[in-house]
Amino acid sequence: MFQLDKTLVSETIIEKDFVCNLSACKGACCVDGDAGAPLLESEVKTLEDLYPKVKPFMRKEGIESVALQGTSITTKDNELETPLINGGDCAYVTFNNKGVALCAIEEAYNKGEITWKKPISCHLYPIRVKDYSEFSAVNYHNWDICDDACSLGKELQVPVYKFVKEALVRRFGLDWYTKLEEVANNLKSN
Repeated sequence: MFQLDKTLVSETIIEKDFVCNLSACKGACCVDGDAGAPLLESEVKTLEDLYPKVKPFMRKEGIESVALQGTSITTKDNELETPLINGGDCAYVTFNNKGVALCAIEEAYNKGEITWKKPISCHLYPIRVKDYSEFSAVNYHNWDICDDACSLGKELQVPVYKFVKEALVRRFGLDWYTKLEEVANNLKSN
């Protein structure tokens, strides 16, 4: 690990290669697992405000789930997350005609209906950020459903931090990302 400003960053995000391979995994990260997407406190209000414009892109089951649980939930551990459909799919998941899971929020963004792409935790994946009082921990999340993404990333030689550049800049700023690139270049040259 190394420190950048008020973050502790795992070297794995520089060393590991990754490029999402939706044709292989079919967007499994949106439907597998036992929790919704982690949300920042500020994102809860954003989801509430944008929901009327996202709703037309959602499946009936997702709309019903939001009607029952709200646009976000607070878990028993006091964590904020997107709601799930019957403990499975994220309420905001939709599917294209090839059966690939897509995000209704991102679909609304892609169609120009909203200017917010999706929750930062989804945008950053496979990076997970844990905020503490004095710093944030930036780590790679290893999940076997992403093995094909690791293989494609290796084939294309794209490290995790480059794959999620847009999201890292969104979360930490361009100056932070530039410092991360400097660290990555120094690690590669050593």
